Amino acid sequence: MLGRPLHAPPPRRLPRIRFHRTDLLVATGYLALAATVLSGQWRDTDSGYLIKSGQDQTMWEWFFAVTAHTVATLRNPLGTDLQNFPAGVNMMANTASFGVGVPLTPITLLFGPTVTFVLVLTLGLAGTAFAWYQLFSRELVDSRMAAGIGGLFCGFAPAMISHASAHPNFVVLALLPIIAGQLIRMARRAVTAHDLAVRQRGSVMSGPDRPHRRVRDAVALGLLVALQIALGEEPLLIFALAFGLFALVYYSHAPRIAGRVLRGITPTVALAAVITMMLTEIPLWWQFFGPQSYRSIDHGPMGNDVDALVQFPSESLGGVFSPGQNVAINPTEQNAYFGWPLLLLVVITVALLWRDRVVRAAGAVIAVFGVLSLGAVATIGKKSTGIELPWRWAEHVPLLNTVLETRLTMAAIPAIAAVLALATERAVTTWKQSAVDWKPLAWFGVLACALLPLAPTVLPVTNRAPTPEFFADGTVRRYVTDGSVVMVPPPRPPDARALRWQADADFDFPLAGGYFVGPTGATKKGIYGPDIRPTTALLVGAQDTGVVPPIDADTRSLALEDLRFWQADVLVLPTTTNGDVLRETVTQLLGFAPTRVEDVWLWDVHPLR
Repeated sequence: MLGRPLHAPPPRRLPRIRFHRTDLLVATGYLALAATVLSGQWRDTDSGYLIKSGQDQTMWEWFFAVTAHTVATLRNPLGTDLQNFPAGVNMMANTASFGVGVPLTPITLLFGPTVTFVLVLTLGLAGTAFAWYQLFSRELVDSRMAAGIGGLFCGFAPAMISHASAHPNFVVLALLPIIAGQLIRMARRAVTAHDLAVRQRGSVMSGPDRPHRRVRDAVALGLLVALQIALGEEPLLIFALAFGLFALVYYSHAPRIAGRVLRGITPTVALAAVITMMLTEIPLWWQFFGPQSYRSIDHGPMGNDVDALVQFPSESLGGVFSPGQNVAINPTEQNAYFGWPLLLLVVITVALLWRDRVVRAAGAVIAVFGVLSLGAVATIGKKSTGIELPWRWAEHVPLLNTVLETRLTMAAIPAIAAVLALATERAVTTWKQSAVDWKPLAWFGVLACALLPLAPTVLPVTNRAPTPEFFADGTVRRYVTDGSVVMVPPPRPPDARALRWQADADFDFPLAGGYFVGPTGATKKGIYGPDIRPTTALLVGAQDTGVVPPIDADTRSLALEDLRFWQADVLVLPTTTNGDVLRETVTQLLGFAPTRVEDVWLWDVHPLR
């Protein structure tokens, strides 16, 4: 965000390693709010489970647990065969967020993956808010109140709260404003250096510290981008596109200055890109070309419904008192639920402050990414209008085709925050000039009406069933040699509980099936979960219908083929829905009855391999 003219010298501020007392109060407030939002999970890290996460919390806890396990055992963290055995899982292609998983390995090993999960979400919300607050206070506004409001919205916007139920990679976004700040300072120095060179009739490269400064900037930028890749690539891609559009609109009135900036920062950015590639070359190669990599993922239509833009999110005061139709693709993707009061306020504010270049650029980001997030065809109230939108063409662009288009509205969050911060600063300035002026009071009243309905509520938590004793006490180790454990039915995206049981057993065995993204077919298109094998489909069908399916010689032959593919040591049936039907189905498939071992039924299939 560029609030101050680029031709002006950088403002004099406190050294960046020091904080104003207000900064500490703001940081404490953000952290307290984040802890409150996640207080239900914090109160019960043993059996508590965020209701709206679906199976994603289990998946992320497994990511953190297996990362800690590979670090502790000095194994390659980029890939593992502990699920989807024997093919395995490409961890780099599954947003495992090594940027937090690896540093927090001691926490995971000491306190368990649930503590790591909720800690990452809490620090992610608070840290993202504070990082944007810092950027706004240093580069956009002088009022810390205005910056605080902007940071508050960035860290606790509806999309952030929605993702806080399940997606740490879309909550830990604190590096994005730091990257933005680095680019802004580089751009400002490029203009300042050019003007100084003209006045001195010298080269733009004049000055003894110029080459050193460029190298230092490149190293800083390269490290920041590499770290963000380790946290999450999709947010980085969305941010880069939005920041590029913002800069394009911001400089549209002054093409000469834009040229100076481009010439000044291009060598530094190029060097930073080289540094980033050097740091991430092996992980990125593994992600795109390594075992179990995939080319693209076919997730189907995932655009925002137009109605979502004006509704309140479910986990907010507005959602409690004025719920609307559920039009989100799932409970963790309420990315566009800004509410009609805030959208109306933003439209009016942008119109009134249109002369401000930052407001114009922010307005362009809000509009463009809002339209793109609607997907290929506009829908209203879950009904297609047949109106084709720009995403129909954008979704065929490499890398963009892996983005869930609903998430593009997250680019509008800092843009909206910038508009609110600038308007708030004007209100504060006016109030300081005249305490009896009605306009500041009106602004804060309207702002409260727009933001209070979006105030987040505590995320709901339920109790999950305990891990079967067969896994929790390590009994499973007596039945597994070099093969896999096949759950009945095998774990998959709709039911990934077995991943938690495996982690509780200290990863003493690999699992057939699982919850991950991997390739399928010759095209290597990505899908959620493994290819559905005949035996998996048979068992899932038996569980869903409560009826033992017909078992014939062909069915038994396919089951034997699947067991050999999985290199199965044992089949395990814990207490589950329609367990009697599943036990009878597997017994007919294998031709022998199971053994009761502690709290599970077990079929030893070593001889069948």
